[in-house]
Amino acid sequence: MPTQIYSPPVTLPRLHARPNAIVHVRRACMGDVPRLYEIINYYAVRGDMLPKTMDQLYNRVRSIDVAEADGEVVGCAALHITWADMAEVVSVAVHPDFQGIGLGRRLVEPLFDEARQLGIPTLFTLTLQMGFFSHLGFREVPKLHLPHKIWQDCTTCFKQDYCDEIAMVREMFE
Repeated sequence: MPTQIYSPPVTLPRLHARPNAIVHVRRACMGDVPRLYEIINYYAVRGDMLPKTMDQLYNRVRSIDVAEADGEVVGCAALHITWADMAEVVSVAVHPDFQGIGLGRRLVEPLFDEARQLGIPTLFTLTLQMGFFSHLGFREVPKLHLPHKIWQDCTTCFKQDYCDEIAMVREMFE
């Protein structure tokens, strides 16, 4: 059976769900991955976040939370553990039709509880959305404060030599 190739979307498919629909946040399942790919890479094409491959999403599906409205995935966020004392908030994306209603916050705040339950004292993110993360208690730090991230991911990132993302951290046990 031939492998299906997915191209990053320039525009997102139209949703049947409406912004006034009841939204549930839940753990992602395998069937959500194609929509996650569309939403994340829609923003990646615009330069707002890093792209994710289908392979990356399938391999990390157990760590991704999704927002679902009327049976459709409309947003996502994930917690990626990088070391014993640090985890990264990654892949925070909300379909444009569902922005401005607090859905990003609803996706990220459960990650705080998860980090506390795991005993992870520090969360970080690399982002272009400083205002959003500042409202969630993150503060800007030099990227060199994230040595495990730098060695694990940044050395192979296509933006390595011209990274425009801002490093931000949030202490979980203050």
